[in-house]
Amino acid sequence: MKRTDIHTILVPGSGAIVIGQAAEFDYSGTQAVKALKAEGYRVVLVNSNPATIMTDPEIADATYIEPLTLESLEAIIAQEKPDAMLPTVGGQTGLNLALALSENGVLEKYGVQLIGANLSAIKAAEDRMLFRETMQKVGIPIPHGGAAYSLAEAEEIIKQTGYPVLVRASFAMGGTGASWVYEPDQLQEAVRSAISESPIGQAWLEESVMGWKEYELEVMRDKADNFVVVCSIENLDPMGVHTGDSITVAPAQTLTDREYQVLRDIAHRVLSAVGVETGGSNVQFGVDPKTGRVVVIEMNPRVSRSSALASKATGFPIAKLAALVAVGYTLDEITNDITKQTKAAFEPSLDYVVVKIPRWAFEKFPGVDSTLGPQMKSVGEAMALGRTFPEALNKAIQSLEIGVDALDASGPNRELVADPETFATLQVPTADRLFRVYRAIQQGLSLEDISKATGYDLWYLAQMNEIRNCELELRNFGAQNAEGGRQEAELKVLLRNAKQMGFADSHISRLLDSSFIIHHSSFRELRKSLGITPTFQRVDTCAAEFESQTPYLYSAYEMEDESRPTDYRKS
Repeated sequence: MKRTDIHTILVPGSGAIVIGQAAEFDYSGTQAVKALKAEGYRVVLVNSNPATIMTDPEIADATYIEPLTLESLEAIIAQEKPDAMLPTVGGQTGLNLALALSENGVLEKYGVQLIGANLSAIKAAEDRMLFRETMQKVGIPIPHGGAAYSLAEAEEIIKQTGYPVLVRASFAMGGTGASWVYEPDQLQEAVRSAISESPIGQAWLEESVMGWKEYELEVMRDKADNFVVVCSIENLDPMGVHTGDSITVAPAQTLTDREYQVLRDIAHRVLSAVGVETGGSNVQFGVDPKTGRVVVIEMNPRVSRSSALASKATGFPIAKLAALVAVGYTLDEITNDITKQTKAAFEPSLDYVVVKIPRWAFEKFPGVDSTLGPQMKSVGEAMALGRTFPEALNKAIQSLEIGVDALDASGPNRELVADPETFATLQVPTADRLFRVYRAIQQGLSLEDISKATGYDLWYLAQMNEIRNCELELRNFGAQNAEGGRQEAELKVLLRNAKQMGFADSHISRLLDSSFIIHHSSFRELRKSLGITPTFQRVDTCAAEFESQTPYLYSAYEMEDESRPTDYRKS
């Protein structure tokens, strides 16, 4: 049951919307504040950014738009006298503030307790040296590496890890200050950058796991040790590219059930070892595709960008539940908002696929290196739901708003003249590598060679090849029937298959000859005349095992429609 010994809760925001710490935390913070208020708690919100939903005067009971600094927070605490502080919905900024306020004695001075994550858990998760020691104590596999406060210490670590080595800044967000070091003359600048970007002046050096497969589990735990995996996420891009710059797929598609259970068990052990008593966390894994070796890359004892993705992808309100378990509830006491029948201890099960594609804006930053690496560079993302991976992938591409409606980077007003792709052009991770990979498939490069060059799993490449086959069928049908004598039944089958793969109308119309729409005002009208119209499927968290009670829908081209229109007046 909820705690009755606390009445006022301080919630820090994440501050300015910047690369690596963006609007996802406004989404999470707002959700958490609403949940706490609904339980009768008085909420004091602090955020330096007024351009957020959470700073709307009606969201919290008291809102301060002030710098997120130790001095500012202490003044607010002295005035508002909160009983507790919930730092886990404010991104890295929230955790860093909680750490600073604790270590400077401010929380103890004013009798404020941390909820959601205690001081030892924050330190164990965020301080890479402590995290390493904590994992080693319980036998959880991690990459070889160590902490350095100087170049000399870094050089000692290199003797164990060798080159290449990943150099990162401790307690930093979005890969700030991170870089790959391939040879000795690059080490000094990498270590200097990491130390300068780290709030504690610490660089972290780690053995290379570049090219390994990357997975992430979004998990939730309560005080009774109820543990659920909210969502498994697989990166299309291999290790070496920051996860915020990676195309991601949920649920993970290429894990066997046995492999998934191994990751699930390790994630539970990680949370127990770190000491995350309540709340949502994410645990990232690297898996060697050659040997199957699994290592834990890192974990965050807070909601993250991935949490926002997982919430929208599953309908499981991670930030809301993180707030509720932080104030004493257990997951089996909280009813799922979507089904109104299952409890929050029920692990979501998806009968659809979610694809997230990052959005970059390199055109706004002339001279910036567009190569992707351990430091996040994306400024946003598009997310799509579909019945299959090809459908979700195509829908996500169309949602990027960059004038592209097809996997080869073509569009209605975008003529594509692509140079032949080679092993070398595919090896370098760039913002347009997905399009290059697909063009390589179109150009006839073997899927095995593409996989070796990019690290993309063969399963995903085979799925993209299915999209290519569908394109060829449409193009061939159009060429063979250009003179009329349209075979309507065959056309209907082809078009339904293309729409079920997520093809845009504009893309299909380019593949077919224009004579197919001569008697219609548009291709869309032709499609509708053939009875190919969208249906709407429900996001229900349980693969239709229980009926969804909320109108949370995505479009598809199935034979059955799961929407339930009402007689209510539509505004």
